[in-house]
Amino acid sequence: MRTHSLIVGTVLASIGLSAASSASAQPTDPATRFVEVAGGYRLIPNITYLRAGGIDLKLDLYQCRQAESAPVLMYIHGGGWTNGSKESSALTFLPYLEMGWSVVNVEYRMADVAHAPAAVEDCRCALRWIYRNADQYNFDVDRIVVTGNSAGGHLSLATGMVPASAGLDRQCPGDRNRSWSTGTTSTAELEVAAIVNWYGITDVVGLMQGPPGSSGNFTEAWLGSRADRDEVAHRVSPLSYVRAGLPPVLTIHGDSDPIVPYDHGVRLHEALDEAGVPNQLVTVEGGGHGGFSADDNIRIYAAIRAFLGEHRLVAMNSNE
Repeated sequence: MRTHSLIVGTVLASIGLSAASSASAQPTDPATRFVEVAGGYRLIPNITYLRAGGIDLKLDLYQCRQAESAPVLMYIHGGGWTNGSKESSALTFLPYLEMGWSVVNVEYRMADVAHAPAAVEDCRCALRWIYRNADQYNFDVDRIVVTGNSAGGHLSLATGMVPASAGLDRQCPGDRNRSWSTGTTSTAELEVAAIVNWYGITDVVGLMQGPPGSSGNFTEAWLGSRADRDEVAHRVSPLSYVRAGLPPVLTIHGDSDPIVPYDHGVRLHEALDEAGVPNQLVTVEGGGHGGFSADDNIRIYAAIRAFLGEHRLVAMNSNE
């Protein structure tokens, strides 16, 4: 699965810099704005958030230097659960840095290291890392948004929708420590404020049972040949967890996607509507698996900005 390409200059223009331009007769010089944004952050790379299967799993933190607590974007890269890296995705969340968000960019175990549900477990633990470290890094835990593309979109949905009762958080460090010290195996329920899903898989069972091709190949690689693969596929499918009370969900999906069928986005939208969950489906007409045009990306990010504003999640120091 390829990542969705972002036309960085046009996206910044549509989201943040256009607002600055409308506020005064003279638009902000791009170089000046770049220095302002870059100077407002410190990068802390390769923080270990979990040790699982003998592997230290890392995240990169782009910490906003503002005095008050900042909203947090948790970004999860795509790659069919088989490839990709957090490093290759840095430009993807540039618009959020421009808006004054802290960003947590997460890696997770790939299929060649650990089969499903390992990647979901890892991302759930990364969310718990954000909560555990909120005071140290000035995170506003009431404004955590999870996003990702393709497999990362699936993992974003799973991170924000799976309840603690599903048992996918048990390996997380804070929960293990509580079990050792108190004897309880209960896991605190964590919430995110919203999910922005870029053409993610919503029904792993359906994708697994679909016609052979690239989708089936990476799904089989992630699930493996285990006897309980149908059960596991159901357990990691976001559609399995649709219920009232979920956070708002924005889905972006091309209606000509050859990898993750557009129906995944439509079915999620319809299920969330039925459950009374605020959500929106942004359809990219003729759009494939990412690779959207500059005009499409401008429209998409305008929709994201409106969605964040509607749910009062836009950073207070962004160019509003």
